[in-house]
Amino acid sequence: MQLVEKHTVKEVTAHIRIQEYGPLVFNTLPSRSSVKKAIKKGLIFINGKQADSADWIEEGQLLEVFQLKPTTKHFKLNLDVLFEDDYVAVINKPAGYPTSGNFFKTIARALPYNLKISTKNDSLLPPQPIHRLDNPTSGVLVVAKTKSSQINLNKQLELKGIQKTYIAVVHNTPDSNMLFNDNIDGKESESKLEIIKTFKVKDDIYSLVELFPKTGRTHQLRIHTSNAGYPIVGDQLYGISSEKNKKLLLHAKSIQFKHPVTGNEVFTTSELPKRFEKLLNLS
Repeated sequence: MQLVEKHTVKEVTAHIRIQEYGPLVFNTLPSRSSVKKAIKKGLIFINGKQADSADWIEEGQLLEVFQLKPTTKHFKLNLDVLFEDDYVAVINKPAGYPTSGNFFKTIARALPYNLKISTKNDSLLPPQPIHRLDNPTSGVLVVAKTKSSQINLNKQLELKGIQKTYIAVVHNTPDSNMLFNDNIDGKESESKLEIIKTFKVKDDIYSLVELFPKTGRTHQLRIHTSNAGYPIVGDQLYGISSEKNKKLLLHAKSIQFKHPVTGNEVFTTSELPKRFEKLLNLS
């Protein structure tokens, strides 16, 4: 196990158990449920002994939080690291790999092979993506390298404080810039589309567009564009049944968020991948 953080109890003004006290002092365990889970896993110690949820807090106690070291094998896939420090990283995800899940060849399993281990006490082993990109989608992906950064970035996501821009080639020509707000699985969802250019290849009409998701539902951009009559080229799930192109032309172009420690704006972009070039060069 690896020590994540520790705390010495200076003063106790009320009768309180570790389960209630923990969220008040531990950055990596912000809720009672997270403390309870850590206790069940044997990851919280009081004066060198494993804590129990019924333990009372007393002045002078040394409280320690540990995390288990990973036992899974790393996936050796070279990734383009666009930004990295001790707290957070942004990588350029290649198409054809799931972000995470119960598979070996995932981006999450490849992160330890590409990123430096954080020197901070609450370093995540391994680092964790804080959002996901579909298997066939490429582009910028934000990764937390510490537990406190993970909590902060997840909060930014929840409050819609992370701005993402995608670029895509869609079938047909939207009449103008569009706003989509179709519900997905009964949940509110919103995306915006802006036209960059329209072009023709033989008898087929396409549009190069930028897409701005305001929410983060599964397959949101693919569903919104398809429902509006402008499916993304290469979409084998929501696209045209007679689709000639087999590769999804959807790419996460840029992302902007507040650094979880400094509060500075982090803006990262990635280049358009080669799979777009063939169709664009034909126009």
